[in-house]
Amino acid sequence: MSPKRAFIIIVVFMISAGLHSQDFIVAFDTTSIPEVAVAEVYVSASRERLKLREMPASVSVISSALISSGEIRSLSDITASAPNFFMPDYGSKLTAPVYIRGIGSRIDAPSTGLYVDNVPYFEKASFNTDFFDIQHIEVLRGPQGTLYGRNTMAGIINIVTLSPLDFQGTTLNLSAGTYGTYSLNAGHYAKRNDKFGYSLSVNLLHNNGFFKNDYTGEPVDKINSAGVRNRLAWTPGKRVTVENIAFWEWSDQGGYPYAVFNDTTQSPEPINYNQYSSYFRQLISDALVAKYKGLNMEVTSTTSYQYLRDNQQIDQDFTPASLYFVKQRQNQNMVSQEVIAKSALQNKYRWLAGAYGFMQKFEKSVDVDTYANSTTSFKNYDHVIAGAALFHQSTLSDLLLPGLTVTAGLRIDFEKDVLDYRFDMLSNSVVSSLADTVYPGLSSLEILPRLALSYATGHSNVYGVIARGYKTGGYNSTFERPEDLTFEPEHSWNYELGLKTKLPGNVFADAAVFYIDWRNQQIYQTVPSGRGSMLKNAGHSVSKGAELTLRAAPLKGLEASLAYGFTHATFITNKVNDMTDYSGNIIPYVPRHTVALQATQTINFRDSKMLDLVRFSITGRGTGKIFWNEANDHSQDFYATTDAKVSFIKGSLQFDIWGKNITGSKYESFYFTALNRKYVQMNKPARMGVNLSIKF
Repeated sequence: MSPKRAFIIIVVFMISAGLHSQDFIVAFDTTSIPEVAVAEVYVSASRERLKLREMPASVSVISSALISSGEIRSLSDITASAPNFFMPDYGSKLTAPVYIRGIGSRIDAPSTGLYVDNVPYFEKASFNTDFFDIQHIEVLRGPQGTLYGRNTMAGIINIVTLSPLDFQGTTLNLSAGTYGTYSLNAGHYAKRNDKFGYSLSVNLLHNNGFFKNDYTGEPVDKINSAGVRNRLAWTPGKRVTVENIAFWEWSDQGGYPYAVFNDTTQSPEPINYNQYSSYFRQLISDALVAKYKGLNMEVTSTTSYQYLRDNQQIDQDFTPASLYFVKQRQNQNMVSQEVIAKSALQNKYRWLAGAYGFMQKFEKSVDVDTYANSTTSFKNYDHVIAGAALFHQSTLSDLLLPGLTVTAGLRIDFEKDVLDYRFDMLSNSVVSSLADTVYPGLSSLEILPRLALSYATGHSNVYGVIARGYKTGGYNSTFERPEDLTFEPEHSWNYELGLKTKLPGNVFADAAVFYIDWRNQQIYQTVPSGRGSMLKNAGHSVSKGAELTLRAAPLKGLEASLAYGFTHATFITNKVNDMTDYSGNIIPYVPRHTVALQATQTINFRDSKMLDLVRFSITGRGTGKIFWNEANDHSQDFYATTDAKVSFIKGSLQFDIWGKNITGSKYESFYFTALNRKYVQMNKPARMGVNLSIKF
């Protein structure tokens, strides 16, 4: 279905729902139309808990209501819901890159920061978790390094889960859908008294897979996963709050439904390879958050720990032949400590200062079976990264004239990176040691400033931002030449102008334009043999674009939102060698446009014993054009998908019928070249299901 036709269907559906609702409510009584409250939402990732309309930054807040109505189950499901946010859904949970405003990384450390209940997630392998009991999601676009430090050059994703201090009760959610999809989520939230609250929630998921391997006749991407979250909150005094938030997730999935791309037909062949490929992951995180709120100052201490263990096994040639099979295992332990002090009073001058430290330790192995010459290579990495930072931010309001505010911040960030590398080869039952080296440590010292100027008048706020961002350099886990062992940090300067305002007709608008100039961009490349990937640095890149978010409640019972992003990201200089020059080309994996249109119509029933209300939700998303490589010789045109949901609610009981990609759109989720072949993964097909939710 064309994007234009999908848009027309959404508009007609909402007009029809609005007209029919007159039988049950006074749908056009403008005196009872609710105000759009999105501008009054507090953004916790701002560190100062500013209101959305007050923040001199591009921010999208995805509420629990939008998460529910959109059947958002993971980060990839919010693609386009925040302008210029793109997270492709391919491979497995290990392959979870995030792109914001043209900035992202396919492998190794991400360019976007992820925080879940104050716990930093530094590894992309931990980004793709199953959502449950989410209070809201915040997406901050643009460099956030002044307050958050490393690898936040593209922005920040901040996920906040339900707290027993804000919500009490017991919930049970059951779901069943096509392709053998079943899930269960149960949670209990309670307060023993005014000083102590606790919660425990469990999530289970099973799916039979969406793609079949013709060689085995079995599904490629089946999955089983389980998650548990425990939260304890204690307020021993009026000024002190202590919370412990523990999370565990286990997942075991098949993956990598990659098919050989046929140049003649310009389409993928059937998925057809002989060795089962899979990804196993266990993730544990824990955060201890202590807060003190004095008369003049607030202090927050966050101590966090994260453990990640995973195992990837993959048929690297994706053909019926036995050519290469790779087994990659990883154990990661990370601890971090942050202390932030800030002014408690809302005076003309506000300040914030903090210190941060972390240590990340990896034990990683990569084993490659090469069947043609009956050899197995064993690569082992003991890798330690440690860092520390000091940061400060000052805000002065009513500077020179009422409503004019200036915010200035600075962060000093230091990092040390050490690698112990061993390389052995098994051939003819003989093991040979090819390398056993402790490489000289890599160190960096970064200065990250940010300056923002905003002017508020009436219902509008105009702002401008200049900020520096960076993403750390490091060691490539796969390299075949000495010059490919390391890659350099990348740096950017971000320039942004924005407007947040309330428009006639009960509409809240958030618009921004941006220009990003960055050097030494880290580019994904395959190693010379084609058996693996690494990062190399391009010369000079630029990304520029615009963003628009509209939220409205034009009629009683009707809420609608539009999110649109435009990005034009290009290489200024990217000369690989004398024969290959990609300068001037579009940066790969970055959609030119992202658009999401979401609407919800609620119909209230008066004096009904069967139903209290029915809620219709429909979401249209569009993404593209996307180039898949630096040569720009293969791309995915703009495509659109449509999701829909209808909910029947009576008291504490809710029954949903939902559909994802109901128009059956087909597009490439991913494309790459390796071993002199082209491969592609197509998108997930149309699917539907039902939910049953009970609140006690």
